[in-house]
Amino acid sequence: MASSLARRAASASMERSSNSLFRQSFNFLLRNHLSTSSSSTTPANPTVAAEAEAAKKPKRKKKKNLFEVAQFLPNWGIGYHMAKTHWSGVSYQITKINLYKDGRHGKAWGIVHKEGLQAADAPKKISGVHKRCWKYIKNLNNKEETAPKPEVEAT
Repeated sequence: MASSLARRAASASMERSSNSLFRQSFNFLLRNHLSTSSSSTTPANPTVAAEAEAAKKPKRKKKKNLFEVAQFLPNWGIGYHMAKTHWSGVSYQITKINLYKDGRHGKAWGIVHKEGLQAADAPKKISGVHKRCWKYIKNLNNKEETAPKPEVEAT
């Protein structure tokens, strides 16, 4: 019985060593094959690979909500015209902003302008201020500022 156990242990160790030898040789061949095929398709320098990857996909610019646009304007954009990017001919002249603590959220009120002319007398609450599609409109403020003022002659 002891001899049969010894034979069994010896044969099991032989199988393990032959299996591990087979696995080692297989892994060696696999590693060599993968390293030669991958080196031919990708450059050896990692910075070149990163630049090539960046050239393939241009990074999209994150659009801004109304408060992220207004934060760079004087007095948080009060008095300036803003509109959603997909609107044509419609804008709001900001009259009041109620910011939350984080500075990126809140409420805003403004006067509607259509085709550059004021469309309403009273300010109304602006809807969709948190959506990321707002832009600052430069030209409407410049027209009002550069319009010639009538001069009154003193006689």
